[in-house]
Amino acid sequence: MAEKTLTRMDLAEAVHNEVGLSRNESAELVEAILRHISDALVRGESVKISSFGTFSVREKAARVGRNPKTGEEVPIHPRRVLSFRSSHLMKERVASGNKA
Repeated sequence: MAEKTLTRMDLAEAVHNEVGLSRNESAELVEAILRHISDALVRGESVKISSFGTFSVREKAARVGRNPKTGEEVPIHPRRVLSFRSSHLMKERVASGNKA
């Protein structure tokens, strides 16, 4: 399976081709959308994109971890983590791509 990564420039090029905005305007639009998404996540809000999925921030409590090499106990501090839950439509679309 070929390893291809979709980049911001790829998204901007797709907007340019689909919508017809200039390349600069397309890049600015992609940047603005990503900035709005990340700002909302920083504020602790969930971001739901219909037919794609939901990004949310979870609070993880402090706990005691263990160094696998030495077995020494190490405290893990409380933190915020980003999680993504794909929509059923996205799951089905990805699964149907596996059949091809």
